[in-house]
Amino acid sequence: MVGVNFGLMVVPSGTYRALDLSKNLELCAAFDLSQQLALSTIMATHALCLAQLSRLSLSPAKQPILRIPRVSVPIVQVRHKGFKPRMLSKAEKALAANGIRPVMQKPKKAVKDTKKRKARTSYRQYDLKDADQFSLCDAMRYIRAFEVGQPPTSAKYEVHVKLKSLKNGPVVRNRLRLPHPVKTDIRICVICPPDSKYAESARAAGATLVGEDEIFEAVKDGRIEFDRCICQTDSLAKMNKAGLGRVLGPRGLMPSAKTGTVVKDPSLVLKDLIGGSEYRERLGVVRMAIGQLGFTPEEMQRNVKVFIEALKKDLAQLSDKINKELVEVVLSSTNSPGFSLNGEFRDLNSNLDPRDLSTL
Repeated sequence: MVGVNFGLMVVPSGTYRALDLSKNLELCAAFDLSQQLALSTIMATHALCLAQLSRLSLSPAKQPILRIPRVSVPIVQVRHKGFKPRMLSKAEKALAANGIRPVMQKPKKAVKDTKKRKARTSYRQYDLKDADQFSLCDAMRYIRAFEVGQPPTSAKYEVHVKLKSLKNGPVVRNRLRLPHPVKTDIRICVICPPDSKYAESARAAGATLVGEDEIFEAVKDGRIEFDRCICQTDSLAKMNKAGLGRVLGPRGLMPSAKTGTVVKDPSLVLKDLIGGSEYRERLGVVRMAIGQLGFTPEEMQRNVKVFIEALKKDLAQLSDKINKELVEVVLSSTNSPGFSLNGEFRDLNSNLDPRDLSTL
């Protein structure tokens, strides 16, 4: 028997033709009960089939849910031992009273303290109680070991004096003639009228270059063949008009009255410059070449002593409001590290003989 699948039932084809699909589906209940039971025994029970038919034909269409029900299924939360419930704010409590679940907000990250630290007004100082300090002979011994294989004339001893000083305060700057000069081949330039008596005395004192216009042209062309420059007071206006400060200023060679290089008689200053050394404070430290590698410990001791005494005089001449103190003295060389000095010439517990440091 040919049948047509109609929903969950197989309806005979002849009966299907008699059905009017435009009518209500309730006419399907007029089918032969025996056929329905026979079919239901195969597919499902008759109660299930009737229930399915009733839902299809008699029940109204379900409307979509337009709102979320206020009552939800309770959820069982398992909390750990140290759990602490979060305290709700007033706004969240008001939402919870109206049946609205408050939205959990992420905790705000802690704002880092972005305040800038106050800049230091003085240079950092270190405690020297636990620092290793050496006598002059011991420091020279270790420095000479670092200079093995280096030409004796190229390596020089250098002294570094650390000061307790303000960053924005005045700096110490001066010129000194050591008892044992470190460098004697200094080239000195004297700016003065070429036909004056000052030019003749400057040449006799050992000046390398003497004149005005020739020196101005050489400096502008970049030919700086001198290590120090002195200006006679009569040539100061002409030198400033030539604009040498742009070239000599960055090199530290520009004459000025403050540094004692603008004088009435240049020949008197030449004697101090030849064999003399300049020192200047930079970043709270005063540095200067103090001796050649071939100097004996006694020569080094005299040079260091004269330098420290001159530096103390410069510090004493400063204003009472400006307090600069000598903190540490360090000896080094061209290729060696620095060794802090304790102020002694020789360690009494050491077997080192100063005569062993007198030869290269």
